[in-house]
Amino acid sequence: MAAIDLNSDLGESYGVWRLGDDTAMLRLVTSANVACGFHAGDPSTLRATCAAAAAEGARIGAQVAYPDLVGFGRRHVAMDPAELRDAVLYQLGALDAFAQVVGTGVAYVKPHGALYHACVGDAASAAAVVDAAHEYDPSMAVLGAPRSALLAAAERRGLEPVPEAFADRAYLPDGRLVPRPEPDSVLTDPADVAARAVRIATDHEVVAVDGTVVALHVRSLCVHGDTPGAVALAGAIRAALEVAGVGVHPFTG
Repeated sequence: MAAIDLNSDLGESYGVWRLGDDTAMLRLVTSANVACGFHAGDPSTLRATCAAAAAEGARIGAQVAYPDLVGFGRRHVAMDPAELRDAVLYQLGALDAFAQVVGTGVAYVKPHGALYHACVGDAASAAAVVDAAHEYDPSMAVLGAPRSALLAAAERRGLEPVPEAFADRAYLPDGRLVPRPEPDSVLTDPADVAARAVRIATDHEVVAVDGTVVALHVRSLCVHGDTPGAVALAGAIRAALEVAGVGVHPFTG
């Protein structure tokens, strides 16, 4: 039987600013990419998100980012690789503290926003993220884009590389995501997103914006917690996968 993980970016509220419905999302996803305080998330939000993930049996991943609260981590920050490594290690330790006190731990790392895109082709940034993960826990998995410098670096370091696809984002013909500022880069129709998720999980392909069919061999599907109607999207994806006979399970043990 085909199987896939369903992940989402969570824990992104900050102070009085509330973003997304983490409680509802955690009833649907199997892996939680939890913000670590650099692009979003405050200490109490991190604790609450880890506790909710543990209660629902979702695996916790560290969604590490550039230090960019104002830009939500979606702006590139020029950092020396050693400085970036230490920033990632800092975030891993912070999140894992909250995961440990609720009886679990951080199982994987996934870059967020501009750092995610930098790690697709920038070998130095990718190595910095992977080096931090390896220093912290050599058994940690790394979640990222297929054929990226990030997953190549993880494999070289002996960490588990896990390719993912985005159910709620549009794709370019070369397999990259359509940049967010462009029209229709984010998909919000539950039926369309669910059908796309099933096609990725069963046929290992996605249709790009120009109609090109792009091969995507992945082990996890992401639906963003801040996408409009995220809970409805995740619910539609989960239901469609189950109807299609696709098991939904965490990619980590």
